Amino acid sequence: MKAILDHIGIAVQDLDKALAFYRDALGLHVEAPEEVASQRVRAHFIPVGESNLELLEATAFDSAIAKYVEKRGPGIHHITLRVDDIRAALTQLKGRGVRLVDEEPRTGAEGALVAFIHPSAAHGVLVELKQRSSLPQREQEGFRLQPEETRSTRPDLRPKRFPLGDLRLTSVNDGLFRLDGGAMFGVVPRPLWEKKAPPDERNRILLGMRPLVVEAGWGRMIIDCGAGDKMDARSADIYGLDRRRHLDHALSDAGLSADSFDYVLATHLHFDHFGGATRREADGVVKPRFPRATYFIRRAEWEDATHPHERNRASYLQDDFVPLDKAGVIGFYAADQEIQPGVRVVRTGGHTGQHQIVYLESGGKTAVFTADLIPTTAHVQDPWIMGYDLFPMETLAFKKRFIRDAIDREYLILFEHDPYVAAGYIREEDGKRFVEPVL
Repeated sequence: MKAILDHIGIAVQDLDKALAFYRDALGLHVEAPEEVASQRVRAHFIPVGESNLELLEATAFDSAIAKYVEKRGPGIHHITLRVDDIRAALTQLKGRGVRLVDEEPRTGAEGALVAFIHPSAAHGVLVELKQRSSLPQREQEGFRLQPEETRSTRPDLRPKRFPLGDLRLTSVNDGLFRLDGGAMFGVVPRPLWEKKAPPDERNRILLGMRPLVVEAGWGRMIIDCGAGDKMDARSADIYGLDRRRHLDHALSDAGLSADSFDYVLATHLHFDHFGGATRREADGVVKPRFPRATYFIRRAEWEDATHPHERNRASYLQDDFVPLDKAGVIGFYAADQEIQPGVRVVRTGGHTGQHQIVYLESGGKTAVFTADLIPTTAHVQDPWIMGYDLFPMETLAFKKRFIRDAIDREYLILFEHDPYVAAGYIREEDGKRFVEPVL
């Protein structure tokens, strides 16, 4: 039996104090929590090299973690060893007379199979065996790990709902894709960015496409709509487009469909943001994907997109938006304004000449859909700017002002391209900037 250290489980009594130490004092990245309903516990993973720390927070007073903390206080609860075949490992241990807590594996965090060895057999240490979730099960869920991916890069593609005053927001997804890591981080050297976004063998990093659904008394809107399904096979290969889970799945999971929307709002017209605005019928005709919706597009962005040059032509694909004009479904506007009550657009420039972000404001709270101004959590440092940006100094100037406001005023930031964090708060401690994940 070959086993390697997967993680160390730490039972916590006061999560805020634990985060103040591991995240704030040590500066470690704490991933979004995962509920393990079968064990009535919430797990917060913290990557440390090839292994992880796992903060365990009880979600019920009678859970094993709650009883452990009550009896012994917070501290190390167990160590976890990863094995290739957990059933073979249990058979080997039973054959050697090792006392087990679990003679058959059960489901744990991340869908893995787990089983515990009794502390009396391990000199007072509770040892957990873990076998990562099987690929067939994950394929049924619509996602398969690539060879270079680890637990921390496995996206959660389920819709994520949250209220904001009178607005109801739902982060959905249009699948995964990949872009060149160097292009995504511009002048930042690879030894720095690859720690946050490991590249594949073609130097591409994993990215998500996360449109945002906004519901209110005035109707239902979707902000951006992903890449869609019109891309040819060669381009899909270049961009590593993974359509096994896409916007139709996400909307269905949220109880919605393309017919559910009154409005579509574009941050800009690049294919990975607005390719899903149209669909190609069986006869080859391209039509609006959201048949009842008015599509709100900034007039100057339309002019840039319909008159592309050598630098931006590959990103502005005419079938993504020109058919909308022919169908008469576009609502053009000229300047920063409130599109609907609580939904306000502000031009940033930089990425494109007319790139914009969307402020969601209600009940004294503010969330901001930052599109390609801050595409992922790895881009919260001021100079971490994409090489794709046509006007990078314009990006830098706006970004510096915006992030200062976001920190001081506690804006909830919606990350459109982060593969595993849909939303979070930008924090700063002792001059060090980081994201506190929320969704």
